[in-house]
Amino acid sequence: MILPLDFPVGLLNDSKKLSARAREKARLVIYARALAFGIGWSSAAEIDEINIHKASLLAMKRAFEEMIRGGGNNAADVRDCRAVVDGLFAPDIPVPCRPLVKADAIVPAVMAASILAKTARDRLMEYYGIFYPEYGYERHKGYPTKAHREAILRWGPSPIQRMSFKVRE
Repeated sequence: MILPLDFPVGLLNDSKKLSARAREKARLVIYARALAFGIGWSSAAEIDEINIHKASLLAMKRAFEEMIRGGGNNAADVRDCRAVVDGLFAPDIPVPCRPLVKADAIVPAVMAASILAKTARDRLMEYYGIFYPEYGYERHKGYPTKAHREAILRWGPSPIQRMSFKVRE
């Protein structure tokens, strides 16, 4: 995520601390004003194969690759690029990258990236809710709520479920 110097950072916060309405408002401004961004995904099968930690780093790498291919309003020029990511570990990307715990609450570009990632995932879960209504994805967005766990116990894993997810009764 590359933001212009005059980006209205007051719209940003840790995506988990924003209401759905505030995230949506911020998402629209980010899409309109960000100089470059990318969204990366890892599949449930990849999470099962390499673990959730490595899959999240892979998704970060894919987001970076999408950004430099031209996601956003301009393709990012990576020659002078430096990256900050949320967490303890950095993805394998071709620029200096600093991992920072809680970066999604203190670094505006990471806050913005987190908002885009969360809103994209929420939209995907709403889409899955159409095809798998018995699981309630449109409500709990795939997070391990009581309702989500109960649906898995009742119906078994859905076709989008990662098999490494442990359901406790």
